[in-house]
Order: sequence, then C-alpha cells, then structure tokens
Amino acid sequence: MAFSRYRDTLATIAARTGTPLSSLVLSFGILHEVTAVVPLVGFFYTAKAFGVGETLVKTLQVPAEHDTWLAQKYRTWVDDGQHWAARVGRRYGAAATDQLAPLNTDRIAGDVANAVAAYACTKAAMPARILVSLGLSPAFARAVIDPTRRGIGRIFRKGP
Repeated sequence: MAFSRYRDTLATIAARTGTPLSSLVLSFGILHEVTAVVPLVGFFYTAKAFGVGETLVKTLQVPAEHDTWLAQKYRTWVDDGQHWAARVGRRYGAAATDQLAPLNTDRIAGDVANAVAAYACTKAAMPARILVSLGLSPAFARAVIDPTRRGIGRIFRKGP
C-alpha cells in the first residue's frame, strides 16, 4: 500500500533521531502551537507599543484592481483575524456589542487592530514556524516528551 512507504520513512526518521515516532509527532504538535502563541503575543505587544496596528491594517489593504494571490491571502488573514479578535473579545468581555458600548472605544479599536495585525503576521510566519517545529522536534522529544512519558509509565507500572 501507499502507507507502507510512509511508515518505512517515518520509522527510519524515528530510528535516526533515537526517539519513538509518537514522541516526535507529539513534540511537533506542541512546538507548532508554541511557535504560534509566542509570536502572536509578541507581535501584538510590539504593534501596541509602537501604535502600528491600525496603520498596518489600513496600509496593507490592497485595491481590487491590484488583486494578487498575496493580496487575497492577506485579506483572508485579516478577515480571519477580525473574526478571531471578535470571538476573543466577546468571550472575555472586551468587544463592543450593540447592547453594551465599550468604555474606551479608541483603545479597544486599537487593540482589535493590533490583534488582527498580530494574527496576520503569525499566519505569514507559518512556513518558518513549521521549519522551526520540524527542526526542534527531535531534541524536544528527547529532552521533554520521552522523560515525561517514561515517568508517567513508571507511575502506572508500580503495583500496590
């Protein structure tokens, strides 16, 4: 089957790195999420510190006549970021609703723009995030995942 080729390749990678395949997959997943959250927070506070959130979102809006693949992708990221910021704002009570006007609309509008810019920048950095996650997965698996797995295994193997 087609899966046997992939299974053999993955088994070779696991043998070469000296970690089980399950540890490598879990390590990649954890690192991929960490490389999403850390830049998101970093981009947000950087945009907030320099006041560039609204400016960046407005500047990068491309007119329809210059619509390229990159412009379409950016527009998708901005739209996704606006929906994400609205969900987070509603969940934590920071978004404006029709029933409840925010206390400081300038700050919230700026924070939403900063969140949208941070979201778009984090999405744009995805190829680098994937490369970093792939590169660090074997070391992270050996240093964190495998010792944790063995420790949990010892706890459950001990009899009464």
